[in-house]
Amino acid sequence: MDNGNRNQSGWRRKPSIAKLKALAPNEIIPKLPYSQPFLFVDEISAVDDSNIEGAFTFRKELAFYDGHFKDKPVTPGVILMECCAQIGLVCLGIYLIAQNQLEANQIAMTSSEMEFLKAVFPGETVKVVSEKVYFRFGKLKCRVKMFDTSETLVCQGTLSGMIVKSDDGE
Repeated sequence: MDNGNRNQSGWRRKPSIAKLKALAPNEIIPKLPYSQPFLFVDEISAVDDSNIEGAFTFRKELAFYDGHFKDKPVTPGVILMECCAQIGLVCLGIYLIAQNQLEANQIAMTSSEMEFLKAVFPGETVKVVSEKVYFRFGKLKCRVKMFDTSETLVCQGTLSGMIVKSDDGE
């Protein structure tokens, strides 16, 4: 096996003459593999090799509010976790893949452990902050926290994902 163009985690680097410049926060969202109505990222406000911060507003017209719950709509915990994963794991993973020039283009969530502390209602904006625990051997593990606009902790936990190359290479 040719090890001449591999990084320290064993992933093959894309051949290049010069190191790629860091992705700007506004360049990350278009690279996400999601679209409406399942895109839970409005903005990425900060990103570096170890951390990311972003926000999303849970618009009142989102379909899941119609049945969860009938008389008092509340954002389902699984959707809060998905928002944390999209910002805190997938967006950070996209940034790290570009930084490390890896031949990978998707992040697949592999495990989660979340604690939910406060409800999020229609119309509320949340901020997700994520800290990389490690990124090696094709696996990214992060500690994530979600806050409401008053900086009250909504949920927190640990999310992990694997970087993979899609079958069609795109």
